[in-house]
Amino acid sequence: MTEGNFVDYVKIYVASGKGGKGSSHLHREKFIEKGGPDGGDGGRGGHVYLVGNKGLWTLFHLKFAKHVKAGHGGDGGSSRSTGHDGEDMFIPVPLGTVVRDKDSNEILFEITEDGEKKIIAQGGKGGLGNWHFRSSTNQTPRYAQPGMAGEEADIVLELKVLADVGLVGFPNAGKSTLLSVLTSAKPKIADYPFTTLKPNLGIVAYRNFQSFVIADIPGIIEGAAEGKGLGHYFLRHIERNSTLLFLVPADAKDIKEEYGILLNELEKYNPEMLDKDRFLVISKSDMLDEELKAEMEKDLRKSLKGVPFMFISSVAQQGLTELKDKLWAMLNTADNPS
Repeated sequence: MTEGNFVDYVKIYVASGKGGKGSSHLHREKFIEKGGPDGGDGGRGGHVYLVGNKGLWTLFHLKFAKHVKAGHGGDGGSSRSTGHDGEDMFIPVPLGTVVRDKDSNEILFEITEDGEKKIIAQGGKGGLGNWHFRSSTNQTPRYAQPGMAGEEADIVLELKVLADVGLVGFPNAGKSTLLSVLTSAKPKIADYPFTTLKPNLGIVAYRNFQSFVIADIPGIIEGAAEGKGLGHYFLRHIERNSTLLFLVPADAKDIKEEYGILLNELEKYNPEMLDKDRFLVISKSDMLDEELKAEMEKDLRKSLKGVPFMFISSVAQQGLTELKDKLWAMLNTADNPS
């Protein structure tokens, strides 16, 4: 998937179908002039559904679908025949899609499971035929109910990436490079900030045919929680990750300070982010000799106060197996606490 095809925010107008009107038909046949009411009911209008589809990773297929309308119900007929139901419309969406009301910005619901189906606009009920209105005092009612109108809504679909591990770091920290060596993903990589403008997903192959999903979240900058740069656009994708992998390059001026800024931005955006498992990785460590690395490890143990960390190099393929082992252990401990 190319970066330009990753769409995680779309606005759509949806409208369900109106119900068919009931029939006010009176039964007529040879030798029977006044056979009484036999008008059938109208069919219901079509619903508009959102359906979770694990095969989708983006909302790109809805980028140009600005209007989605279901079919109208058919009118009732003679001999108490019911009109046909309107055609339902099914909108497939990737897992992790949040549905909001466009005007109030209220979250209506979320789609998180494959095959999960929810109605976003309910079709109108069909009107009752005159058969239902007969009585001892009115044996030939010549009226029937009209069908009810359908629903319409302007909604916003917002994708929050579903991944086991989220890569968090400043621009140009080496996240895309790490993703490319851990998985088969092919993100854009270059030596300048904001190479990644959309989240990239990759599947990490682990032992015994097991795997987990890792997401390269676009680089955070200081002030992102207040919307600076593309702050909220980036940060919302981290909410779904069960484990956060902080990436700080070894040549950073102050590793602890950079980690603290990243953590602070997440806390300001959503304090619940701090409840997630965290792991700090110092990338580009192939530029360090053993003596300098040992000195840095000593300082980090004192300053980070229990935050787990390790040194790796994506380019030199150093520490990657140990990193996968650590992440796998964290994910399984989180899912199956002992």
